[in-house]
Amino acid sequence: MAIPFQNEILWVALLIVTFLSILLAYKLFGKTGLYAWTAIAVILANIQVMKLIKIFGFVTAEGNIIYCTTYLASDILMEKYGRKAAKKAIWIGFFILLATTVIMQLLLAFTPDASDTFAPALAQIFGVLPRILIASLAAYLVSQHLEVSLFLKIKEKMQGKLLWVRNTVTSTVVDFVDNAIFTWIAFVGLGGLFGWTQVFDWPTIISIFWTSYALKWVIAFCDNPFLYWAKKINKFTFADSE
Repeated sequence: MAIPFQNEILWVALLIVTFLSILLAYKLFGKTGLYAWTAIAVILANIQVMKLIKIFGFVTAEGNIIYCTTYLASDILMEKYGRKAAKKAIWIGFFILLATTVIMQLLLAFTPDASDTFAPALAQIFGVLPRILIASLAAYLVSQHLEVSLFLKIKEKMQGKLLWVRNTVTSTVVDFVDNAIFTWIAFVGLGGLFGWTQVFDWPTIISIFWTSYALKWVIAFCDNPFLYWAKKINKFTFADSE
């Protein structure tokens, strides 16, 4: 028997665990931990997005929380290390996602043994990854570079004050752009180009878009305490602070 509001409870739990995890990565490994986290986040987000759930009465795709931590990583890097460090994280994420897709496509090309029971599951998950990759890379590159530029411009205008305001405003704008690009390529398609047709009906696509955007806004607001917390972290246990 399902627990009342089970998805909502799990979503909040996942939010807390995920944000604590990125802070732990930063605490233990410093700047390197944020680079590693960005790589992990872009891969997990593109796998999680294949799972549809109903939350707060609306249908949406998973992956919003883990993906939004890439913005948090960028914001921490910009606040403490500058634009160059944030840009480096973006390109690390881009390379890792591209390399993962190419490697997994080569893996799927192997003929599985008759005793292999996992090949169909792998094909189902990673077989659609090229389309998800194009959608994700397009959205990722545009939104991440927009995030860095907009964040720094607002920071300059506010003279470095009100971190939570510029973090929330930047994420609100960037998330809309990111959602629009990703949803169109991943779920609507490219008018039959590459055989990519519409995956879901319009009501489902619209629900996924607005629900995921609303959730990302909530995530952006909730990550403010973790951003302030990260600013106070200076000592690392397993890696130097560079």
